Amino acid sequence: MTTLDRPSHASLTVPAPVRRLHRPLLGTTIAMAALAVFCLCAMAFDDRMLLGESVWLKPFKFALAFTLYGGTLAWLLSFPHRARRLTWWAGALFALTAVVDVGFIVLQAARGTFSHFNDQHDAVNTIGQQVFMSGVPGLFLANLVIAVTLSWQRVTDRPTSTAIRAGLGIAVFGMALGYTMGFSGKQQTTDAYGHPVTLAAGHTFVHGQPEVRDGVAGMPVTHWSTAGGDMRIAHFAGLHGIQLLIVAAIVLARLAPAVGWLRPERTRARLIGVLALGYTGLVALLMWQALRGQPVTAPDGETLTALGIVAAVTAAGIAAVYGLSVRAENPGRHAALSAAVRPRGSVPPMSR
Repeated sequence: MTTLDRPSHASLTVPAPVRRLHRPLLGTTIAMAALAVFCLCAMAFDDRMLLGESVWLKPFKFALAFTLYGGTLAWLLSFPHRARRLTWWAGALFALTAVVDVGFIVLQAARGTFSHFNDQHDAVNTIGQQVFMSGVPGLFLANLVIAVTLSWQRVTDRPTSTAIRAGLGIAVFGMALGYTMGFSGKQQTTDAYGHPVTLAAGHTFVHGQPEVRDGVAGMPVTHWSTAGGDMRIAHFAGLHGIQLLIVAAIVLARLAPAVGWLRPERTRARLIGVLALGYTGLVALLMWQALRGQPVTAPDGETLTALGIVAAVTAAGIAAVYGLSVRAENPGRHAALSAAVRPRGSVPPMSR
């Protein structure tokens, strides 16, 4: 064979498929990041307040949340998978609805009034509330379509795929928790200019249904309630569990070369499954605590007991995964240990 007849290394190399981020979601993510910066600047110059917090805090929190979640979806949908056209359109619907909904929140902040649960009858609020209330189900359904479509297929390595499937499921649960806020009861408060405003519901569940529940006593920065059960905490935890699980999968992959029992993909996938189960229990606990009107900063004995159960089950799951991995890695050693602890004179099971 001559030199010309020999296949070159370049001809034998199969180029990796180019992954492109979902463009509508990527554009929305960039816009939300820019909005978050704008809101931070606006807070420094605009002293108007709603329920004890800057009128720009809510749009800032939504912009930050959609930056994280939109960026995650844009990255996720770049993986090769079945039904890509369906998930592309679901992602586009999510991106469009996010822009419309957050746009209304920004508009209401600029007007010095509430975006959520606002019962004022002026034209801007009436039309905006109709658009807003129709957009929230759009976000939920688009996310649900993506979650269901990807739940039965593996888009990347096993641990990360497990994190994606579990994280999307937890996110759907977290989004659904937003609907529980509609049952917290009416509130009577004022806008940034002192005009009376009736809110059809709120974020906080408090025993006795006082006239104002949101903004009465809040944590620094987040302004989550310390006077009652704030459903925003469970809602937030549910939405962003997917990022934590993906980071956990990345960390486990980095630790695997140095920690022998973490090397098998199956072991790391099982660990992610255990972490996802424990995290789901935590979100459910936060929901239960909020519905009982209990501040997250003042857990009672029942809450602490439930938290202990979630932690114990998670720890037991991790221990079980460790045991399975060590047993699979050293089957001879396991058999020797079993023989060592077998009573003298007993017959091995296989020889009976």
